[in-house]
Amino acid sequence: MIRAVVIILIAVLAGCASQKSGNPPAVANTPPPAERPLTPNSGLERAKIHTELAVSYYQNGQLEVALDELKIATNADRTYAPAYDALGLVYMQLKQDAPAEQSFRQSLKLNPNSSETKNNYGLFLCQRRREAEGIKQLLDALKNPLYATPDVAYKNAGVCARKAGDDKTAEAYFVKSIALNPRQAQALYGLADLHYAQNDYVGAKQYIGRYFSAVENAGPDALWLGAKISHKLVDRTAIANYGMQLRRRYPSSTEAKAFAEGRFE
Repeated sequence: MIRAVVIILIAVLAGCASQKSGNPPAVANTPPPAERPLTPNSGLERAKIHTELAVSYYQNGQLEVALDELKIATNADRTYAPAYDALGLVYMQLKQDAPAEQSFRQSLKLNPNSSETKNNYGLFLCQRRREAEGIKQLLDALKNPLYATPDVAYKNAGVCARKAGDDKTAEAYFVKSIALNPRQAQALYGLADLHYAQNDYVGAKQYIGRYFSAVENAGPDALWLGAKISHKLVDRTAIANYGMQLRRRYPSSTEAKAFAEGRFE
């Protein structure tokens, strides 16, 4: 009975986590049961359960607990690829780059066709200023026609290209992302920021408006970008509205301070 309750709890946690906006990167899918059947108390079963628990802790920011669960998972079955993918994400958040990269590589060695792991590894590489390697992993993820969230890989590729200073390619990736998912918030923000940098303030206003429609709680960076766009368009009502939200919701932020001092440039 206890084991049944644990499995139900895992399913509920995973379902709730997937509905949140701004989730951390997804963990690689579990191999189909037809390929690797579960048996009571098998190492694979224990690895799966502890990986699911670790993902829930990771989603809630409990990284040390997630790490402990993943060590149990990998000790239970050293061939379970999703555990190493999740391990890479946890080490990535902990800024432990060497074990993070080793974990992603091990996951891909065990499951070379995992688009989720390629996306996560690509994101890791981009954040470590290895943009060319990161974009290669992200584009490889897109080769799988069964990949469930290609908009995420395109969005990440756009962010990566922008970091590399290639705004034209970044824009192309962001456009592909929102073509697949019109409410892909980070791609919409990226396009708003790009158009603002290109002095296309009307286009920037369009994309930042779509961004606000796609998210529940915009961060101070998006509110500040909206204020700067409105300043360029001399829309005083919008400027006042963004300023009010910054003061009310993020009074201690650097963006609220910049707004109060009128540093729009």
